[in-house]
Amino acid sequence: MNVFFAGTPECAVPALNAIIQQHTLTGVLTAPPARTGRGKKLTESAVAQAVSQLKDEGKLAPDIPVFTPEKLNQQFRSDVAALHPDVLVCFAYGKIFGPKTLALFPHGALNIHPSLLPRWRGPSPVPAAIFAGDSVTGVTVQFMAQEMDAGDIVLQRELPIEPYGTAELLLSRCAQTGADLIVQALTMMETNTIAASPQNHAEATYCTLLEKDSGQIVWTKSAEEIDRQIRAYTPWPGAFTHWNNTKLSILAAHPYSGSSLAEQPQHTAAIGTVLGIDKQEGILVQTGSGVLAVQTLQRETKKAMQWKDFLNGTPHFIGETLQ
Repeated sequence: MNVFFAGTPECAVPALNAIIQQHTLTGVLTAPPARTGRGKKLTESAVAQAVSQLKDEGKLAPDIPVFTPEKLNQQFRSDVAALHPDVLVCFAYGKIFGPKTLALFPHGALNIHPSLLPRWRGPSPVPAAIFAGDSVTGVTVQFMAQEMDAGDIVLQRELPIEPYGTAELLLSRCAQTGADLIVQALTMMETNTIAASPQNHAEATYCTLLEKDSGQIVWTKSAEEIDRQIRAYTPWPGAFTHWNNTKLSILAAHPYSGSSLAEQPQHTAAIGTVLGIDKQEGILVQTGSGVLAVQTLQRETKKAMQWKDFLNGTPHFIGETLQ
């Protein structure tokens, strides 16, 4: 089957690798190069870099085109039509496909979405599932529709959300699961055994695009909620607070169990107060409900540090208030 692939971030690469093992790749659509890092160097997307590597390794023909248009215009559609693709496969491309573009693929368009649709339609389903406290998520392969993530479901597979798992780790698991599922779906399509079920739109929930400031910690929330926020927003946009007029990122933490102390701290301090330490669990911070034990911190423009090293350089941190 002739497959046209669309994707941008690292999580899309396993699906691309799986597809080329059994199918003919006719072309790739990805985001244009973007300026990243402190030096704002112009960098190709993870998918574009993967295609270049596959060509260098002889696993892809050197003439496989990679498209990086700002808009999916008539010229783009003409170029894709000339490749005679059978099906479009998409994983986290980042733009909406209009009806004229979808009409280029006689077998339709398949989208890999890292949630159990109709739960968490939208651009950030993995962080949303962790932040909401879901115990399970998964991956869905669906036919594309004009309404976002509302197409009929072809395949789904559940994945448990580990209590201390981050969005980065969970998305990596989703990426590999998506690669497995899309190969199954394409095989079903080739053998005319594919069947799709409509979603229950009444059960749909939605997530939004994350912003740079989405990770701002609100200490009036419970320790459990803040823990989920930290894990949901790792690695981006990251969870952070402010201390001494500077940004302080919290990279690893968990609700304090108190099991290693003979006497637990008296939780009468103001919300956001750094109460003290637990030698096993880290720096203890009062929240709106419960105490958060912080293990890894990072001051603005500085390197990430384990809590003991952080306190060695910041001896007066205990008793301070985070905002």
